Amino acid sequence: MTVIVRDLRPGTPADLEGFVRVRHLVLPYVFFSPASVLHGLSLSRPGAHARRLVAVRDGEIIGTAQVGLAPDSPQAGQGSLNVYVDPGHAGRGAGTLLVRAAEEHLAAHGAKRLFAWVLDEPAHRAFAERHGYRPSRSAHFLCLDLDRATLPPLQDPPPGVALRTAADFADDPRPLFALDAEAGSDEPGDIATEFTDYRAWVEEHWSHPHLDRELTSVAVADGRPVAFSVAHTHDGARYTTAMTGTARDHRGRGLAKLVKNDSLHRARAAGYTQAYTGNDAGNGPMLAINEWLGYEIRATEVRYVRELG
Repeated sequence: MTVIVRDLRPGTPADLEGFVRVRHLVLPYVFFSPASVLHGLSLSRPGAHARRLVAVRDGEIIGTAQVGLAPDSPQAGQGSLNVYVDPGHAGRGAGTLLVRAAEEHLAAHGAKRLFAWVLDEPAHRAFAERHGYRPSRSAHFLCLDLDRATLPPLQDPPPGVALRTAADFADDPRPLFALDAEAGSDEPGDIATEFTDYRAWVEEHWSHPHLDRELTSVAVADGRPVAFSVAHTHDGARYTTAMTGTARDHRGRGLAKLVKNDSLHRARAAGYTQAYTGNDAGNGPMLAINEWLGYEIRATEVRYVRELG
């Protein structure tokens, strides 16, 4: 049967389930749900031109693509496309059709440079290079068996620092936005970001269906958040660290270790058995913290780049 590419139909449960199924087959270290897919589709970021595409064969979704421009980048024309195909349907043209549809969409909206995450495996890398992409930096998926791991002992905060949770900021999360904007702008990456839109942050991050405010640990000093470890939880078993960051003027005090270890201890006490996180391969300090906590690298993705003429 012929493979066709079309937009994901958010009102169709079978579409959402198919999208999630393909993503989990390819990326078992990252949790997607129909709720998180719908959440992503609901975001109305000016200039993002976001789409979710699916490749369908004989009525079955066999491939997916997440496509859009980077609205928070000071550089115009930065686009991204992340394409994943069910391994059982590889080699049937779904990936090529998804890439073509994504590139045409992004180019029509002014994209000049395209970024794509590609699994660090020979077949995936060769596919990207055949389509004109060149490799850039890499990032790891890490896992921790919370059921069996021996976590480092809980630490007392240094003088002048108190531990809180994101739930303590439910009435006014703006201080967490300020910390996220500062810490996020220093993360390694190919696309520079300037996160200044508080309302967009609330919609995208604070209102994310997987955000666990009770398990998100926050270090507070001088009356403001200075470090945090953001927790996403799912299905009663999986816990994911979405972000760990520290304000610039409080780095070097061990606060990232403090908040991440605190969150992990509380996640295990709450019954979560598997912990996941991602780590840029060039972020040595964060890799060291994750190694200290007992995480192990399970897979790697490479960032590929293509310049449009």
